[in-house]
Amino acid sequence: MSRIAGGRNLRLRRRGARRPGSQPKVVALGGGMGLSASLAALRRITGDLTAVVTVADDGGSSGRLRAELGVLPPGDLRKALAALCGDDDWGQTWSRVIQHRFTSQGELHDHAVGNLLIVALWEQLGDHVAALDLVGTLLGAHGRVLPMSAVPLELRADVRGHAPERPEQVTTVAGQATVALTPGEVQQVYLVPADPPAVPAAVEAVREADWVVLGPGSWFSSVIPHLLVPDLRQALVETKARKVLSLNLAPQPGETDGFSPRRHLEVLRRHAPKLALDVVLADKDAVPGAAERDGLREAAKELEGSVELAPVARTDGTPRHDPELLAAAYDRIFRMHGRIGPWR
Repeated sequence: MSRIAGGRNLRLRRRGARRPGSQPKVVALGGGMGLSASLAALRRITGDLTAVVTVADDGGSSGRLRAELGVLPPGDLRKALAALCGDDDWGQTWSRVIQHRFTSQGELHDHAVGNLLIVALWEQLGDHVAALDLVGTLLGAHGRVLPMSAVPLELRADVRGHAPERPEQVTTVAGQATVALTPGEVQQVYLVPADPPAVPAAVEAVREADWVVLGPGSWFSSVIPHLLVPDLRQALVETKARKVLSLNLAPQPGETDGFSPRRHLEVLRRHAPKLALDVVLADKDAVPGAAERDGLREAAKELEGSVELAPVARTDGTPRHDPELLAAAYDRIFRMHGRIGPWR
């Protein structure tokens, strides 16, 4: 344990050596593994990083805790905290600990340690934000994690062809897990309760940011839900921050099967017509043809943005982002597309 503590002290000294005001304030919105990939990249280039996380998960350990205790689903919040852990012994040890899942024949089976820790602190402190800040301090997280809303949300979607035997019928399906795996075509998503309250600290972070990063991630169940929280959507529209949308490397089976890169932007615009973007980031191999690239540029222009194509995927052939390559792409975008004054 002494070696781990030593690593943590070294990391803290490095953080303390950073020149105040020399880095951009960045807010990343999303959920699940997409947000984790973005955070793992962004923590490499800024020390002023906030994650705003969706709270509509209803599956697995999170769903069980939500149903039994009436709490926010902690799973995506836990994943974000793990992604913000450093690469030293302290950070990597705690990342593994909070991601660890129990294996048993009893009630603890498949519960993640971090989920239980987060819920325990919520019950102890009675404050979602304070509890997550405390977990972040324990982990030595390189950033802050906030829920987008303080109430558990249910995601619903209008889906064409959810029942394969009725391909033209539009059905309303409920639950993030169901939406993510539907075999049909998602037409529209919305939240229950409608017009949920945003966490004030999340709204403040968006309004004070230099850059806001949206995506990558499950389009309908992790990215778009942030645009359905009125105060958060308004902050995204009104903030002086520049905004970058990071596209997925491949369509998600079930949720966005058959979607072109352009279609992803069109869906985003339909859910938040007043939202403007500065940059749309896509992996160059995910938009291979001239026609697809032209279509993506046209869709980005309709959102007042430009397109940046860069190699951001892992080289092992899996549709996963490489944190170093993604960090390099973000860093280049932040430098080349202008600053909001000096980095405050």
